Order: sequence, then structure tokens, then C-alpha cells
Amino acid sequence: MNDEQTKLTIDPADPRELVNLTDYQAGSVVSRTLLQNESGTLTVFSFDKGQALSEHTVPFNAFIQVLDGQAEITIGGEPCTVRAGEIVLMPGGVSHKVRAVERFKMLLTMFKTKVG
Repeated sequence: MNDEQTKLTIDPADPRELVNLTDYQAGSVVSRTLLQNESGTLTVFSFDKGQALSEHTVPFNAFIQVLDGQAEITIGGEPCTVRAGEIVLMPGGVSHKVRAVERFKMLLTMFKTKVG
């Protein structure tokens, strides 16, 4: 995908509250991609309590910014609790998983830059 193929799902110059760009859904993880191109992605997620993304590894650095609630993020086998207003780095090439301790929303920012 090149810059000419950028996918946007929000309008320019139209301020929005990130926390309101996805709704909670019982027993589910809901996502909305705001921007996607060859440089990376910007995606908002809503997790119902107990929902998770299984352990996986990506070759790029990614940041999780918690918008609402609380999550347990395990990075390289080390769990950490992340709360609303906090951000955490998930380094590229390191396994990670995400679990909703309570309902939570997050902004995932992934930059496609090679690690190492």
C-alpha cells in the first residue's frame, strides 16, 4: 500500500473524542481503523471485561494508549497494568498480549519501522 492508498475513516478538520469512536459490545472486542497506509496504522479498540488478544509478535514498534478502563498488557512475558491516561510501548519483535481487566478502550499506534 502506498501513500496514495491511505485509508481514512475520519474526516480532516473534524475534531472527535477518541473514547467515543468505538462502543463497547458484550463479550467482544470491537475495533475501528482510523488510518492505514504503508507507514503504519492508527486503530481504536473497545474490549469487554475478560476479552483478550492472544499472544503474538509483530516486527514493528507499537504503542497502546488506554482511553478508558484498565488492561493487563504482557510484553516479553512481563505483565503490566495500564490505566486510562497511560501509554505503553510494545517493542517490535517482542511477543505481547492484551487482556481486559475491566472494560477498556485503547488507541493502538503502529509505526512500520524495522527494529534492530
